[in-house]
Amino acid sequence: MSKQGNLFNSQIVPGKPGSGNLFDEEFVIDKGPVVCLGLEFDNDEARRTYFTEELRKKLNDPEFRNIEGFPIGEDEDILKLSDPPYYTACPNPWIPDFIEQWEKEKPEKPDDFHYHREPFAADVSEGKNDPIYNAHSYHTKVPHKAVMRYILHYTDPGDIVFDGFAGTGMTGVAAQMCGDREAILSLGYQVKNDGTILQEEEDENGKKTWKPFSKLGARKAVLNDLSPAATFIAYNYNTPVDVKEFEREAKRILAEVEEECGWMYETSHTDGRKGRINYTVWSDVFTCPECAGEVVFWEAAVDKQAGKVQDEFPCPHCKAELTKRKMDRAWTTKYDSALNESVRQAKQVPVLINYTVDGTKRRFEKTPDEHDLKLINTIENSEIPYWFPTNIIIDGKEIGRLKSLEIKNIHQILPKRSNWILSSFQDKCSSNSKLFIIATSALHNLSWMYRWRANGKGGTTSGTYYICATPQENSPFNQLRAKLDDMLKAINYRINTVSTQDSSNLRMLDESIDYLFFDPPFGANLMYSELSYIWESWLKVSTNNKSEAIENPVQGKGPDEYRQLMTACFKEAYRVLKPGRWMTVEFSNTKASVWNSIQAAINEAGFIIANVSALDKKQGSFKAVTTPTAVKQDLVISAYKPNGGFEERFLKEARTEEGVWDFIHTHLQYLPVTKLQGTDLIVIPERDPRILYDQVITYYVRKGYGVPIDSQEFQVGLSQRFSERDGMYFLPEQVAEYDQKKLRLGNKTVLQSLFISDEASAIEWLRSLLREKPQSYQDINPQFMKEISGWSKNETGLELSILLEQNFLVYDGAGSVPEQIHSYLSTNWKDLRNLSKQDPTLIAKAKGRWYVPDPSKAGDLEKLRERALLKEFEQYKQYNKKLKVFRLEAVRTGFKRAWQERDYQTIVSIAEKIPSSVLEEDPKLLMWYDQAMTRLGD
Repeated sequence: MSKQGNLFNSQIVPGKPGSGNLFDEEFVIDKGPVVCLGLEFDNDEARRTYFTEELRKKLNDPEFRNIEGFPIGEDEDILKLSDPPYYTACPNPWIPDFIEQWEKEKPEKPDDFHYHREPFAADVSEGKNDPIYNAHSYHTKVPHKAVMRYILHYTDPGDIVFDGFAGTGMTGVAAQMCGDREAILSLGYQVKNDGTILQEEEDENGKKTWKPFSKLGARKAVLNDLSPAATFIAYNYNTPVDVKEFEREAKRILAEVEEECGWMYETSHTDGRKGRINYTVWSDVFTCPECAGEVVFWEAAVDKQAGKVQDEFPCPHCKAELTKRKMDRAWTTKYDSALNESVRQAKQVPVLINYTVDGTKRRFEKTPDEHDLKLINTIENSEIPYWFPTNIIIDGKEIGRLKSLEIKNIHQILPKRSNWILSSFQDKCSSNSKLFIIATSALHNLSWMYRWRANGKGGTTSGTYYICATPQENSPFNQLRAKLDDMLKAINYRINTVSTQDSSNLRMLDESIDYLFFDPPFGANLMYSELSYIWESWLKVSTNNKSEAIENPVQGKGPDEYRQLMTACFKEAYRVLKPGRWMTVEFSNTKASVWNSIQAAINEAGFIIANVSALDKKQGSFKAVTTPTAVKQDLVISAYKPNGGFEERFLKEARTEEGVWDFIHTHLQYLPVTKLQGTDLIVIPERDPRILYDQVITYYVRKGYGVPIDSQEFQVGLSQRFSERDGMYFLPEQVAEYDQKKLRLGNKTVLQSLFISDEASAIEWLRSLLREKPQSYQDINPQFMKEISGWSKNETGLELSILLEQNFLVYDGAGSVPEQIHSYLSTNWKDLRNLSKQDPTLIAKAKGRWYVPDPSKAGDLEKLRERALLKEFEQYKQYNKKLKVFRLEAVRTGFKRAWQERDYQTIVSIAEKIPSSVLEEDPKLLMWYDQAMTRLGD
């Protein structure tokens, strides 16, 4: 391979040129000269030495160290962890250089090339049973195969992808695997010899056919995260390594550690043969509230055969009925040589040893004998001869649960034997920090957080620092060897850059990125910096959580702070993304307020949301499994940055009606034309006229302009300029595609399920019901009553009659039968077909039916309804107390009118009267409120 025109190719040599498999096992690392960012070095070590010294100079620059999110750590520890310029455990100053080089390397595109993509609207389901995914745990991550589908859809080979919340770097893995033929075939696609990628679709005749949609070829990735632990893991997933050398060196170190420390895990079999401990089960000790006798939880409460804990059990001393909650912990005081002081700890005793006899694979179990207890005592009274972290545990919402167990220092989360083995392993990896990824991968399994299970399938609980009453102390040798095997299946030749900093202050050029994929923190879902603290304590570089975008009372961050931090990150993402390009945001949270905060932040940054789909990761976290309202499927938000041409036109047209129609014409181009649920065509809510008008309002308000058209004028204008199908609006070139697809699928469009919780959702439910079938009040009412059980406690209850009168029309028998009713009746009753709209039989059948009005009449209704809502809003303005129950639509309408009149104080005043939860969970109110606060602050 030539050294010219590729940043990394001097390090990687393929064994099978042209195979189309980027990660072929025959790839080897070239030990010769290395070219990196235009500089040539004798070897890779020389490259690393040079850039490490350059990074050292940067660390001496106060301005560089003041970059938002700069991690906490000593310079030497940051340098030791880094592998510049590819990875830095601090902000990466070479990312602009990489981007510039990658732009030059991009394959040439035809002169007539014009980038256009519809949103990736298909629901995605990808499991986690993959070696790459499983090699290293993390608090949450999206499978790389799921990310591949999005990257293939939105990008071309050589395009640059940015992930500002990179976690373990799965976006980088996905970007590179877009150049791996076998990986793409595993997604169910086809790959032609020229690299064209095809997916199965239906043609215009309804036949299955394969259509091209992307090209084989790696994409480049820039990965960033606030957490040094995350970027360390991402680096190991995303930079070249000689697999054979990695394996050889890791096994040499493991053998050396085991030779030195193996005695700690020796036990005796019943016949005197030596055994190797696989794990030791420990038990908490409590005291009986009746007799004060000590109760070993394992002996009193655990059914060993079934592997279950009994809810109630007798005290072994006085036979009193006990539960875990009724008892107090037993405590002990012991000398901690690492702290040079005595510490109070929850009392534990070893109760079971699982071991393997030398020369056999069979496992045995025993109660710890005198020799085992003596060994544990010897270890506890010995000094660990290597460095290991002993720092005080940070304050936090999640990590704070450890303090109830008197665990105050990080080393107390692990058994002493585990600390000893890990510290020895780390010391011997000091010349190659990359090898320590094996230890971080095993770290949680070596902690007290690993729980015993009778079936041998114990584990830790993700997203928490939970320590159960019967923890399992695993052998580090077994765990490290297993994690080495996992890493060998996962590490390969990926070439991306990694940075450690806050995503709200990137050192990247404007409009330099082709696509964004984000899986950011969501409210109080996970306390990332706290959960990473155990890893980062061993890495000696930790998260600067000042700009961490979460809700955490210990950090003094609530919904407002979270939304502001996310807005800053999305604004920076908007800045670096090229016009007309896409951002995908994976969303996972059960709270509507967090969902609305994310939407508000995305809109505030300038993005326009085009689609929301589902991503099924096939596994719930601890909280998703135990919370009744948990969302089982993650949502995926597709948002775009308007192209430069539209932005320029908008500045000229913003105050005219033509600006509105230019916006709608442009926006419709970015919306999916069809969307399937199984084999059914479903309604696309983003094409609904009310949603379209909301998008207009949102865009205009964020830009600081008044909307030059009201709802009635918008509805009429929309119907005059665009094609309507099933309550959705399309461009002329899109409607033909929709009609063909609908005809092939049986000429029916399925409405997605709607849940009534307030006036707005009730109107939408009625609109969906009546659009499909105009019907009488007597027919509607029983259905309506079944749906209103979830009505919001803060929302004024409304009678069905009011909802119908203010939003729909009823045919009273006078004049011709309305087209909406005529169409329904003539389609569903054979004897009513071909009758005129004045036929008495048709009139009799149609009389008393409610229906969805056409746009012109809908506008008249809207005006009447708006007057009633504004009248109610005026009453709210006079209240001198909190509004507990009110008409939410009245507040929305009042906020809109106040904005038009630039009466920002009224918006703020009313917002302070309604419950904060209502404000946070309503995207419209939140938008008006945020903008009003901004204007008042100017």
